[in-house]
Amino acid sequence: MAVSSNGLGKMQLQIMQILWERGHATAREITEELNRRKSEAQEPTAHSTVQTLLRKLEAKGAVTHTAQERTFTFHPVPKEEEVTVNATRDLLARIFNNSAYGLVSHLIRHEKISPTEMRQLRELIEAEGSDDSSGGKK
Repeated sequence: MAVSSNGLGKMQLQIMQILWERGHATAREITEELNRRKSEAQEPTAHSTVQTLLRKLEAKGAVTHTAQERTFTFHPVPKEEEVTVNATRDLLARIFNNSAYGLVSHLIRHEKISPTEMRQLRELIEAEGSDDSSGGKK
């Protein structure tokens, strides 16, 4: 099942990230973690909001739950990598006309990349360039 990040809202993605990190969590645990990650200037997320978002994620097939008495424990369905791959492919198609060069050059020119990350990118490009194949996975 292909769950794309563009089919998920910002808060839904944050919930998915918590589930990927933990493997499973209750709505209460997710609410607490979301609020722990917020700055003091940000409004806390209501528990009822998290419950609503979890119901929507379940309707989209992104999470399932198990019940023990009145407590639901939620589990992510897609792997994080699957969502990342689908989101990247969608971004490449919609914004960069399927050009990996367009995406990478945009990141290098317009985003802050540390010297360490730049070195790692050079090493990756060099390693992939020495391969006989045409590059990344399709």
